[in-house]
Amino acid sequence: MSLQDLGKDLANQNDYYLERRIDELLIASRSHKNIDSNNRQLILNLLKKYREFARQGIKPSISTVKDDKYYLYENRFTLGLADTDLRQINELLDSLSK
Repeated sequence: MSLQDLGKDLANQNDYYLERRIDELLIASRSHKNIDSNNRQLILNLLKKYREFARQGIKPSISTVKDDKYYLYENRFTLGLADTDLRQINELLDSLSK
């Protein structure tokens, strides 16, 4: 399982299921051990935002994804994002816009 798999069938997932899937991913995957609780909450908030788009049947626009990626890049130090964290979250955002 990867971060990109979290975005699949996003419209039909409730908060509990999203949190459980993130926890399972962090426990099972060695490549995502660098994600701490603050980054986990950030990912969860992004997924909730894009879930609302999916529930309305709207595919997120590329500009929305770029805005989020720009925000994360500009605030990477205050959010405590390492380069690998930022790269993995960007891959997640890219998978949501496809």
